[in-house]
Amino acid sequence: MSSPHAALFPALLRIADDRLVLGHRTSEWCGHGPILEEDIALANIALDLIGQANLMLQHAGSVEGAGRDQDALAFFREAIDFRNALLCELPRGDFGVTIARHFFHGLYSVLQWEALSRSTDTTVAGIAAKALKESRYHVRHAGEWVIRLGDGTDESHRRAQDAVDLLWPYTGELFMQPADEAELVASGLTADVSTLQAPWRAQVDDVLRRATLSAPDGVWMQRGGRDGRHTEHLGHMLAEMQIVARSHPGAAW
Repeated sequence: MSSPHAALFPALLRIADDRLVLGHRTSEWCGHGPILEEDIALANIALDLIGQANLMLQHAGSVEGAGRDQDALAFFREAIDFRNALLCELPRGDFGVTIARHFFHGLYSVLQWEALSRSTDTTVAGIAAKALKESRYHVRHAGEWVIRLGDGTDESHRRAQDAVDLLWPYTGELFMQPADEAELVASGLTADVSTLQAPWRAQVDDVLRRATLSAPDGVWMQRGGRDGRHTEHLGHMLAEMQIVARSHPGAAW
């Protein structure tokens, strides 16, 4: 890239698409939560994530300069154009899967937002400072549930461990630093996510230990989402998420 800003657009998409896709997945719990309070909590977390995505996509559209706003970027891109981590697009699963994913990604988000709050891009820094407060709540909420499920009944422990085993191979991609962001990191525009893995792992291990759960050892780490290579699940999810906007392009109400 001739300029750090030339790579900023895809870098912003990687940040935004994680939240947009995970927010939509979480919204699937609306009306299906295990208890009323948790139904409301998950809906609020989904709104927070989609709100973070909205702000970051708005900034991405401005950086791109092609006339696409946040709605165009959310509803009129194909799956191959999305840059979210594979972890975010997997089916919602049972409550244990949802909670474990929110814990893994929420803790990653806290560390990423902390780093981005020091970005030399003042818009990115402002969005990160606001999102950081929300993400700290998300990870505290999810972490408490991980401990409650893991250290609960035999059934809840089994399901929580199954969720950890299912999701663990998808956590490594969060910390694979995209090669095209090297200049962005050097100029202080974005964070080097590879440096976040050690503090993330230390905090994950602490919570898993308290939950009497364990992380798998030596598993293959899946990757591809950051480069537009996704699972079949994303296409199905986008078909549902984009149907209204694509059926009535330009509609306003």
